[in-house]
Amino acid sequence: MSELDGADFDSAVSPAHIAIIMDGNNRWAKKKHLPSIAGHTAGAAAVRRVVEASAKSGVEVLTLFAFSSENWKRPKLEVDGLMTLFMRSLKKELKRLNEHKIRLRVIGDLSGFSVGLQKQIKNVEDATKDNDQMTLVIAANYGGRWDIAQAAKAVAEQVAQGELSPEDITEAVLAEHMQLADLPAPDLLIRTSGEERISNFLLWQTAYSEFVFLPVLWPDFDQKHFDEAIRTYQNRQRRYGGR
Repeated sequence: MSELDGADFDSAVSPAHIAIIMDGNNRWAKKKHLPSIAGHTAGAAAVRRVVEASAKSGVEVLTLFAFSSENWKRPKLEVDGLMTLFMRSLKKELKRLNEHKIRLRVIGDLSGFSVGLQKQIKNVEDATKDNDQMTLVIAANYGGRWDIAQAAKAVAEQVAQGELSPEDITEAVLAEHMQLADLPAPDLLIRTSGEERISNFLLWQTAYSEFVFLPVLWPDFDQKHFDEAIRTYQNRQRRYGGR
């Protein structure tokens, strides 16, 4: 926790919800001539740091893009390693989450994971459901287009059952069926590694988010980068489509 002490931004106006695309694990490993799983393991340490920093700064919700629906296309060895790391991290971090009163939620198409991993996810979600310091959301096997499609399917089923007429479908109705519907929309989206795109992440929810792109690779993300992103956010004027 000491690695992220000493933030120098105004915590009184910190974003309520930060979303992060944690990019650069593979490039970090390649630069060090290490296997890809070494980069993901180092990335997991960065996750721990940023979770604790966010909780300290008063962030209410932190959403991390851990595994996209497109990541299944990666080499099988890497995917298997990621699944093992995910399972191990869930088991290892449960005590820490409860100590800091952090609630865990996992969003995405969890049916794509093994039965064992699905059970572990549910166990940690259940064990942390009453924690109220911060909500940590892990997006796993998630895609923004999938999210919108599953919401549209839910609304279509309501229409088919006569519970809703097509004329009643509004943005608000569709939003009720999106992932994170019960949480505030992200105020700030951070992407590491220098890439400047959102890669099918929270397409609906980030409609009015501020985007900050940082050149640092995710395993190297530390206090100064966290502070830099927050300061950048605080220096912007959010207009929500107005002037």
